[in-house]
Amino acid sequence: MKLGVAVRSMGPQSAPGSLLECVRAAENAGLADAWIQDHIAIPPDDAEGSGGRYLDPLTALAWLAGQTTRIGLGTGVLILPYRAPLPTAKAVATVQELSGGRLRLGVGVGWMDAEFRALGVERRHRGRLADETLAFLRSCFEDDVARAHGQEFLFRPRPARPPIYVGGAGPHALERTVRFGDGWMPMMVPPEKLAGETAKLRELATAAGRTAPEVVALCGFDPGDPLRAADQARALLAAGATHLVAGTRYDDAEGFRRQVDFLAEHVAPVGAE
Repeated sequence: MKLGVAVRSMGPQSAPGSLLECVRAAENAGLADAWIQDHIAIPPDDAEGSGGRYLDPLTALAWLAGQTTRIGLGTGVLILPYRAPLPTAKAVATVQELSGGRLRLGVGVGWMDAEFRALGVERRHRGRLADETLAFLRSCFEDDVARAHGQEFLFRPRPARPPIYVGGAGPHALERTVRFGDGWMPMMVPPEKLAGETAKLRELATAAGRTAPEVVALCGFDPGDPLRAADQARALLAAGATHLVAGTRYDDAEGFRRQVDFLAEHVAPVGAE
């Protein structure tokens, strides 16, 4: 089992010093990766907890890549319909190159009506737009010469493609995972439900003639109950998760460090059992 942690890229906790201190704390604790979120246009009436402040995820990860050495850097998740495919592919390749191959690309289709309106993107087309971007993204990493709108061009730098983890729930997310992803990234799914979904995912993968994708489960642990946290990790692994990403609540870097120490002491050892 790999164990990562979500780091707040919104609100006051995303100030440069706080963000960097948190990611370095996760790295020093030996966690596998740190993941940040994606919102681009928070409306005034929906800004509680963030104040409308969100960092661009790929830009933030590029900055973090230059100030860390080992830890994986993930988007949890990058909303594909918000962005044009070619600039997105270039940004992804750039972060992967500059980080030495540490990018983990979690992707999603999005849900917030206000953001789609602000971008002038039809929300009803989000699934198709995401699929088109994923197909284009994968093609860019397959050959130096890529093609868009009938134009060939050199896609460089072209490092090894980062792993792609498809977020979301339901049949479309599982099918998209098998078509385009290296893994599925469910959010806060209880173990009993996760087991059924991972079984469906394996069936789809077998029918497509491919190996079973990874399952990167976003989850939460109660830092006041070590035994329950360990049992929850075991249940998620038994249900098919291969990688856990712990969501955390914290006010500052010191609070985050306490969460990380808890995870390293009580949850990470479950993966070695």
